[in-house]
Amino acid sequence: MTAPKFSNHGCRLNAYETEAMKELAQDAGLQNAIVVNTCAVTAEAVRKARQDIRKLRRENPDARLIVTGCAAQTEPATFTAMDEVDVVIGNTEKMLGATWQGLAADFIGETEAVQVNDIMSVTETAGHLIDGFGTRSRAYVQVQNGCDHRCTFCIIPYGRGNSRSVPAGVVVDQIKRLVDKGFNEVVLTGVDLTSWGADLPAEPKLGDLVMRILRLVPDLPRLRISSIDSIEVDENLMQAIATEQRLMPHLHLSLQNGDDMILKRMKRRHLRDDAIQFAQDAKKLRPDMTFGADIIAGFPTETDAMFANSLALITECDLTWLHVFPYSAREGTPAARMPAVNGKIIKQRAATLRAAGDAQVQQHLQAQVGKTHQVLMENPKMGRTEQFTEVSFETPQPEGQIVATQIIGVRKNQLVA
Repeated sequence: MTAPKFSNHGCRLNAYETEAMKELAQDAGLQNAIVVNTCAVTAEAVRKARQDIRKLRRENPDARLIVTGCAAQTEPATFTAMDEVDVVIGNTEKMLGATWQGLAADFIGETEAVQVNDIMSVTETAGHLIDGFGTRSRAYVQVQNGCDHRCTFCIIPYGRGNSRSVPAGVVVDQIKRLVDKGFNEVVLTGVDLTSWGADLPAEPKLGDLVMRILRLVPDLPRLRISSIDSIEVDENLMQAIATEQRLMPHLHLSLQNGDDMILKRMKRRHLRDDAIQFAQDAKKLRPDMTFGADIIAGFPTETDAMFANSLALITECDLTWLHVFPYSAREGTPAARMPAVNGKIIKQRAATLRAAGDAQVQQHLQAQVGKTHQVLMENPKMGRTEQFTEVSFETPQPEGQIVATQIIGVRKNQLVA
């Protein structure tokens, strides 16, 4: 008998939850199993998950194959129908110790083959907390799960459920434990991070959580926040950006498009001027701030002129790290019923956006030469600046430590120290 193997697909939150499942499976004593944690963000993500499942089955013919994650939650029948799959479990069930205990106890095949309940009925706070994940230098802390918004292209709320928040006291206690273990950076993660607190008493905001962490965990050197919806940023978060040097100057923005009509058809809550204004305000408060962003190419009805607005947004918001998604229709979403853009045009637009993003990265890298940065070492030869830029070292540095270093050059997409 062998320990279970895990295959993770998709976002940072999924990766975090895969680490949590490893702990749950180990505690339950699960043996000789393959667990695939799927993503549902695009049709391509589901296709890749199916491909991975078939490959893993060929490589592990005698193991029990368990499929979970967002795609398992949104379309369990797809995976139940696969001969390679033994058990399908939902996003709520995967975070419960009882699920893994049942899988371990009934390993001979008595376990119910499909364990996927109504995700919209889940009201408890975000699930299992783990002390550290990622590298020995950086830990990710899930503070929120689910989403209350219904963007027309997005299937994720049906995979994650409605928004739930982890209370601030629980978050602070976990971060204190992480600092005691030697982690020098903590990243707050969630599905819709800026909605944190809306379901808690007194309805605190993300900025309140950030300020509380920085106040109550004075020994935490660096706090980072992952993807945010800029239209939901509150006054305290802007105050933290302006005054708290321990809050890292790097924000990933969920922008999706740069054209007002497309943003309305996406059912986003911001317009292009809102995005530009936020970026300008944040840069004024913190001149070293850098931005990443999600942008979808070829959303239904997108014309050349509309696409040009998305392309222009890259320089108008001074975006550096782009995540470009060629639009992929998700069955069951309103956007899937809208007039589609030709597939070749979608690919061309995605390539154009990526090229513009690459140019922005090079511009950012060149601007760092000669500057001194505090670099958090992920391994002896590579670390990241405050802006999350990779830095390559010729001389090994202590892993997990923050090293003050001068940037002497650029190599491809890395700085050289």
